Amino acid sequence: MENILSVLIFFPLVAAMLGFVVKKDAIRVYGITVAAIEFLLTLWLWFSFDAGNSGFQFIEFVPLISDFGINYYLGVDGISLFIVVMAALMTLIGIVALGENIKDLKNMIITLLFLEVAMIGVFVSLDAIVFYLFWEFSLVPMLYIIGAWGGEKRLYAAIKFFIYTFAGSLIMLVGMLYIAYVYQSVAGVWSFSLTDWYALVLPISVQKWLFWAFFLGFAIKVPMFPFHTWLPYAHGQAPTVGSVILAAVLLKMGTYGFVRFSLPLFPDASVAYILPVAILAIIMIIYTAMVAYAQKDMKQVIAYSSISHMGVIMLGVFAMNPEGITGSVFFMLSHGIVSGALFLLVGVIYDRRHTKLMSEFGGLAAVMPKYAVIFGIMLMASVGLPLTMGFVGEYLSLAGFFKVSPVLTLLGGFSIILGAVYMLSLYKKSFFGPVTKEENKKLHDLTGRELTALVPLVAIVIWLGIYPKPVLVPIDNSVKALVSFMEQKAQTPEAKQVIHVSRSTKEAK
Repeated sequence: MENILSVLIFFPLVAAMLGFVVKKDAIRVYGITVAAIEFLLTLWLWFSFDAGNSGFQFIEFVPLISDFGINYYLGVDGISLFIVVMAALMTLIGIVALGENIKDLKNMIITLLFLEVAMIGVFVSLDAIVFYLFWEFSLVPMLYIIGAWGGEKRLYAAIKFFIYTFAGSLIMLVGMLYIAYVYQSVAGVWSFSLTDWYALVLPISVQKWLFWAFFLGFAIKVPMFPFHTWLPYAHGQAPTVGSVILAAVLLKMGTYGFVRFSLPLFPDASVAYILPVAILAIIMIIYTAMVAYAQKDMKQVIAYSSISHMGVIMLGVFAMNPEGITGSVFFMLSHGIVSGALFLLVGVIYDRRHTKLMSEFGGLAAVMPKYAVIFGIMLMASVGLPLTMGFVGEYLSLAGFFKVSPVLTLLGGFSIILGAVYMLSLYKKSFFGPVTKEENKKLHDLTGRELTALVPLVAIVIWLGIYPKPVLVPIDNSVKALVSFMEQKAQTPEAKQVIHVSRSTKEAK
């Protein structure tokens, strides 16, 4: 299919606009159908993708504002391909899982389809301005989801989410405009094409301040310490589907931005700032894990757990070698699937009891055995149990960073231990022991709709935990090309040494 990437962007956009004329009693079937078709299109994209080709594929290029070098420029490689597939999958799962009693279901589904447009657009854009427009557009539907369907403090959470992420992206925009200006001064024409920018060799002093301009935009989105405070509020107040999409896809925009922009554009600065970035990542890992253990609310435990795991992804990104970066991209996928499933599971029990406090439960395993089994599987994937999807990405990310600093990797590895502590504590308090609350004795187990949403995620977690090769190979090929490019572009001997040694070690194995 020609122009498949444009179809992936504009199909949900057109469907969302047509959704306004769909009758309310048909909107659920309509939304599921649209999301299912979109997911099938991403599977077609995957099956048509040449795994042996490390470059961008399915490229589309249409001039928009030629005088300023702004173009409708799209493409995917192994790094972005599976994030696109995951975005479509989690949108479909989110719509399927929507509760029967959710208010204004029609507007919710339409909003989710608009959000899907923005998410797909971010991960396939190869023009900085188009990327930025999709990046900012993604804020609007999520702002509406939190503000319209959230909890008691939803307005505060929505505004905080918007201000944090919007402010960081404005600074990133300044950096983008400056790079375009530098390109114009060198080449004589304006360009916002990412592939054109890759050819620029920026002075190291310029790289360093540009690195931090982009860092603020991406780090707030991750979110890295100390910019993480918006996320627990957003998760705590967002409806279940908002938390699912936020954790599964939107956070990955930040880590994807580091891989797509910061590393290839500023290789010397990226190497120079490995230590401070790693320290912030380790603070994320340990501090938020300890905060997660102190929480009484199940959803807040998973929210802080999400921040902790994103710290491991950041270590993998800044390992500057194929193991680490490949592991970080795979961990983006596994974290998206697992955290999305955990938020869905918390939403299931909240719909029944209208509380998320662990003290209100106990003995759920006896009352809801199917629910307990699926929760247990996802819990084990979250803590990185071997033969689950969570283990693969976490192990590779830490193994990659081990070549940079064994000591810092040891500290980062506490994510596994601390994760087991707070997640098993949550499971013990909520699922084991006697049923002490009379209300819990009457709880019914997972419905067919809920199983339809959760069972595919369980299958993916186990399948890619046992046999991750179909996903790892395309990612690794593109990452190897990225690392090789970074080595060639690096100007300082120190940067070349860090990138070269790490890559050579991988190839020697």
